[in-house]
Amino acid sequence: MSSDSQEYADAEDGGPDPETYCGHGRGGMGEEVKRKEDRRFITGRGNYVDDIKKPGMLHCEIVRSPHAHARIENIDKSRALDVDGVVAVLTAEDLLEYDLATMPTLMADTQDVLVNDKVKFQSQEVAAVIATDRYTAKDGAQKVVVDYDVLDPVVDAKKALEDDAPLIRDDIEGKEDNHCLDWETGDEGATAEVFDEAPVIVKEQMLYQRLHPAPIETCGAVGDYDPGKDKLTVHMTSQAPHIHRTLFSQVSGIPEHKVRIVSPDVGGGFGNKVPIYPGYVVAAAASYVLEKPVKWIEERSENIQSTGFARDYDMTGELAATEDGEILAVRTDVLANHGAYNAVAQPSKFPAGFFNIFTGSYDIDTAYGSLTAAYTNTAPGGVAYRCSFRVTEAVYLIERMVKVLADELDMDPAEVRRKNFIPPEKFPYESPTGWNYDSGDYEKALDLALEMADYDEYREEQRRRIDEDADKLLGIGISSFTEVVGAGPGKTCDIAGVEMFDSADIRVHPNGSATVRVGVQTQGQGHETTFAQIVAEELGMDVEDITVEHGDTDTDPYGLGTYGSRSTPVAGAA
Repeated sequence: MSSDSQEYADAEDGGPDPETYCGHGRGGMGEEVKRKEDRRFITGRGNYVDDIKKPGMLHCEIVRSPHAHARIENIDKSRALDVDGVVAVLTAEDLLEYDLATMPTLMADTQDVLVNDKVKFQSQEVAAVIATDRYTAKDGAQKVVVDYDVLDPVVDAKKALEDDAPLIRDDIEGKEDNHCLDWETGDEGATAEVFDEAPVIVKEQMLYQRLHPAPIETCGAVGDYDPGKDKLTVHMTSQAPHIHRTLFSQVSGIPEHKVRIVSPDVGGGFGNKVPIYPGYVVAAAASYVLEKPVKWIEERSENIQSTGFARDYDMTGELAATEDGEILAVRTDVLANHGAYNAVAQPSKFPAGFFNIFTGSYDIDTAYGSLTAAYTNTAPGGVAYRCSFRVTEAVYLIERMVKVLADELDMDPAEVRRKNFIPPEKFPYESPTGWNYDSGDYEKALDLALEMADYDEYREEQRRRIDEDADKLLGIGISSFTEVVGAGPGKTCDIAGVEMFDSADIRVHPNGSATVRVGVQTQGQGHETTFAQIVAEELGMDVEDITVEHGDTDTDPYGLGTYGSRSTPVAGAA
């Protein structure tokens, strides 16, 4: 038995003794190793969707509406079909024959794949030109003539809810306004009582503007339907291949075991590649109809105009406090712009994401939050951009309100935070909106940050510049960020009805190497290194002998994908 094996056997818990085994020099957790995936990336050998080439492959270009709101009166394909190399021009009418004209969103809404009656946002998909190469497809798309009856658009959520606003979703039976949904959390009555009696109340209106994730690689797909096997394979830019397989099965009617989603190397996601986009379905549908592989690659301008956005919350925040800065209650009201469809990428039971974390890191007894979402003539979306679902919006709200309170009371913002942090002895702590905090020492973390930043010295410099009426003043910002990560457990979190769980499959080969397959999908986070290090640590193997595979639903175990900071906590634990 080797000395390493002896250490393993001698450990009281049956595992490696952390005093002698952690950092065994084989590239386990905490050790410095070269990233396993970087060689292919820095030498230009990455394999992205646009690198996929299939025999007889056709190319797709999407015709998009120049209008935000308009009825389609006629689509003339004839000039496009006359272009040499154009194989087909698909419209909603063609897809209706195969029941592929619409698709479900992640929030149980129905979105047009190609528009049949009325476009609802600028750059919405109207037709698809299929040709022998991408440039011919683009030439053909420019020849498609669409006659529009242009309608008044409404792009502002407040105006969309006005009585005389143009109706956007007249495709929903009985719909008479642009109201999308309402949501609330906390205790409205108890919070109102505290505000009625509080000696200090501050209120602030703030807009967290819409933004687009804009990864380096845009979205794309290669649909490849095999009529002999009745199997659909789609290579696509997906952060969640398995849930996309489930949705593709629902859209196409093809049994899920006959749908294969492959996500090769993905050039950035940032939440952008969690939703299903019409371009994905068009490529798959065109392949199904034409029985040939069809590739669709989005241009940068298309990505900016029509991809899933993040943020777009118009928030009103209120704090009730004592005169010495103790926060008694927080109240917030949000108007959310959901675009033309309710296509937010959030857990189904949380239509506002994890926004009810808006009490932040503070020990606040009473809270109430409400949200109203509106349809507008803008691109649909709402993704977890660089953070868990809507947590950034919640943190922005409470941190801004703490600063407003500090200004109102003429107190140091650091001291207001120190006074109101959840103290260590209160953990585990349940917030007034029902969130459980397991542990923390926020004051200690604040003190360390202030020390590292020379906070007192900066405050002195700030005062000096003000006293001397200097040309350049000094601003100092403080923010405390308590984040929900891990996107689970399944009892409370799901996507499209599928519980948020993840799986791992580890196979040790006769030569002592191992293959690890996981259900999450990297977009540059370094999963092939991270998961190899976890396995190396736990099994006492050399990290170089471990290969991590992901992104193929035919070979990898089912998982809910990578977004909201969930891969290492969930798939890593698996």
